Amino acid sequence: MPVTRIGAVAAHFGRDVGRTMAKLTGIVESARREGTDLLVLPGATVGGYIPDLRHPGLDDLPPTFALDSPMVAELVRLAREMTLCVGFCELADGLRYNAAVCVSGEGVLGHHRKVHQPAGEHFAYAAGTEFAAFDTPVGRLGMLIDYDKTFPESVRTLALDGARIVAALSAWPASITDRAARITEDRQSRLFDLYDAARAAENQVVLVSSNQTGVFGDLRFLGQAKVVGPGGDVLARTWSKGALARADLDVAGEIDRARRVLHHLVERRPTAYGPSGWEPAG
Repeated sequence: MPVTRIGAVAAHFGRDVGRTMAKLTGIVESARREGTDLLVLPGATVGGYIPDLRHPGLDDLPPTFALDSPMVAELVRLAREMTLCVGFCELADGLRYNAAVCVSGEGVLGHHRKVHQPAGEHFAYAAGTEFAAFDTPVGRLGMLIDYDKTFPESVRTLALDGARIVAALSAWPASITDRAARITEDRQSRLFDLYDAARAAENQVVLVSSNQTGVFGDLRFLGQAKVVGPGGDVLARTWSKGALARADLDVAGEIDRARRVLHHLVERRPTAYGPSGWEPAG
């Protein structure tokens, strides 16, 4: 069976778009030399994130790009034969979105606007409205952006739409309300890892989790990029520093094996979950 080489990036990206594109070129070319098929960059890779979740600093927002902008065209050029997922701030119909785009050398394959917004993020971005999977050279794929992974419905919706790989792009910081002396003791650090494993296991999909590192404004990002198998097992990971988590796996074979006896999507009982299958009754 074909083996897919998957990479999840932990790295720091700020406001300087020129510097980011140069850094991206180096990361993508290095991944290409290593035979990477799918490379997932962090959320807010191009242009950076907001500096403060409680008071987002409306005079210091990320630069915006349309989906048909020269920046996205440059990502297409960089990707060539690879499938590449990158976070950025999208401008559409006068609104700003925390967004991600998936490209190959053939063009834009799909994109996602972050649906769930923590703390004061709604002051800086409009909210997306859907989760949808799409076809790529590495198989059917869906995307989420950081806080989206907190909600089980996000990945479940993608899995029901046929996604076998979920790219979870993050700019996920350490706790802003209960700071720990060590990252390993941080509440958000534990949750980040927990959600990655749970969302993969409950849907029996491959989850590729990228994240920012370092400090931006008042936020300290966790890193902890990883590739998680359909049983919830972490196949490769980074820690708090910039690095690449890389795993080789037969995606279809591993998912089929995980679903051979217990197939979570098939064995669901939607009528027991409420009128819509998600909402509680009453």
